[in-house]
Amino acid sequence: MHAKTAEFDSELQELALLAKLLSHPARIAIIKLLAAQKTCISGDIANELPLSRATVCQHLQELKNAGLIKGEISGLNVNYCLNVEKWKAVKARFEGLFALTIHDFHCNC
Repeated sequence: MHAKTAEFDSELQELALLAKLLSHPARIAIIKLLAAQKTCISGDIANELPLSRATVCQHLQELKNAGLIKGEISGLNVNYCLNVEKWKAVKARFEGLFALTIHDFHCNC
């Protein structure tokens, strides 16, 4: 049976979309790279990853569309940085999920 996502509340839908967004190692690597910086990165992020420039650009666009990163054109370069406020909100969402109380139980399966 296929569940319809529209039947789930908006909080669960948003959390699932965020999980999907973060499900690719390249996107996680990009976020880690940007989070480690104290300023925006104006160089070519593709040089830091084992992927083609076109593939990195696609992942950057996905992260930018979701609001997790910011990108601004400056001359011939694009400056990228982590959207700190959005990242804090995402972190809080996942902390809420991982803070759920899990009861000890015995499973016989």
